[in-house]
Amino acid sequence: MDRELALNIVRVTEAAALGSGKYFGRGNKEIADQAAVDGMRSMFQVLDISGTVVIGEGELDEAPMLYIGEKIGTWEENSPEIDIAVDPLDGTKLIAKGLPGALAVVAVAPKGCLLHAPDMYMHKIAVGPKAAGHIDITASIEKNLYNVAKALNKDITEVTVTMLDRERHHDLINRARNIGARIKLFGEGDVAAAIATCFDNSGVDMMIGKGGAPEGVIAAAALKCLGGEFQGILIPESEEEEQRCKKMAGQEKWDRILTMEDLAKGNDVIFAATGVSDGELLKGVRYLSDNRAKTYSMVTRSKSGTIRFIDTIHALDKKPKYAYVK
Repeated sequence: MDRELALNIVRVTEAAALGSGKYFGRGNKEIADQAAVDGMRSMFQVLDISGTVVIGEGELDEAPMLYIGEKIGTWEENSPEIDIAVDPLDGTKLIAKGLPGALAVVAVAPKGCLLHAPDMYMHKIAVGPKAAGHIDITASIEKNLYNVAKALNKDITEVTVTMLDRERHHDLINRARNIGARIKLFGEGDVAAAIATCFDNSGVDMMIGKGGAPEGVIAAAALKCLGGEFQGILIPESEEEEQRCKKMAGQEKWDRILTMEDLAKGNDVIFAATGVSDGELLKGVRYLSDNRAKTYSMVTRSKSGTIRFIDTIHALDKKPKYAYVK
């Protein structure tokens, strides 16, 4: 994959953000998500790629567009064959309620390099570059926090762990508090939370907890590009989900640790994100006078390790229809 593809992927996340940004605080997460999907797919369709969605909005019978297995791009004779993992709106409830932290995200890699993760739960743990190599998802939260503190040369009272604000995490929260760690809870958007561990100004040192497996693949792709570490373990909760594991992920042993190399293989992964609502990493869409809008994005490649932050002003009257919300 060439470096120009990275910039084109940013155009895709920008399109999703522009499509959904006008629904900020309007109370309808379904319409906001559909607008993001429409914008993202419209831009994908003009890219010179032979792309297959491996992480998307659901199965064919669940999602009319960007469904798992969908072919997108121009599919010209010499177009690169790539796997695509998308979350057009990571934080649908955040946008509906007018809350910060929503992103449009895409990860791409050569064909066969992104895990076809089934739509189920996954145990996750993520850290940034300075703590990479110092975590073990099978160890206790206490041991992981102490190891991260040592790697970062911090006292345990200075380490911040983030996790979804869910009842299933109450035990983890209490145990982290008991050893003096700082806790940061978030309501939605664990891709953004995992990415935050890779940036010092986020104030987040580790992410842990139980969340969606598809989002885990996207987070792993992002952290591979950013130099962090991600580990996951799939959690099938029924016989049907075990069968989905076998079909989609090829996993026979459900408690096997999935490393970043399992989730996003090779050294040619691209990750891009555009802010939809203001977050710690990226600002959200800004609507300006004269039918213009400004977006804030980032894109990174595992091959080069380069991280680019891109601010773009869009003339909306020169954009396709996805830029307009009635």
